[in-house]
Amino acid sequence: MSCIRFNTPAQRAQLKALAPSMVTAEEIAARHPAPEMTESKVRRLRLLAADANPKIRESAASSYHTPVEVFEALSHDSDEGVRACVARNNAAPCDVLRELAHDDSATVRGWVAVNYFVPADVMAELAEDPDDTVRGLVAWKSSLAAESGDALVSA
Repeated sequence: MSCIRFNTPAQRAQLKALAPSMVTAEEIAARHPAPEMTESKVRRLRLLAADANPKIRESAASSYHTPVEVFEALSHDSDEGVRACVARNNAAPCDVLRELAHDDSATVRGWVAVNYFVPADVMAELAEDPDDTVRGLVAWKSSLAAESGDALVSA
């Protein structure tokens, strides 16, 4: 017995009619809005940022709603993973990214290099980084900008 299945034209038409329609990201967001950011949620982020467990601090560092002063504190965290989460967060302030571009960890500097909102002066510094991987990430990001015709860095 063959495991190949042949659908009739009527079955194929029915499957096509029942297929879900494609929706845009905006339509999905409109259908499923994110909960409102409240002061209690910001207080919770501050508590997470002060937790003894670095994985929990990473959670706070990864949030787009983390307050600026918490980003600043987490950028000095003793755990490299926490600093890396700050470096790759598109909501991190430019001044924090500037500081993290001088981090002792090449991993952290590499995340700064691929952050979409890193300032152009920081990218220029990272292009001269002593680490090959960081310089490679800067070159890769620059090649993406050249291909798309856009500048992938903000001023």
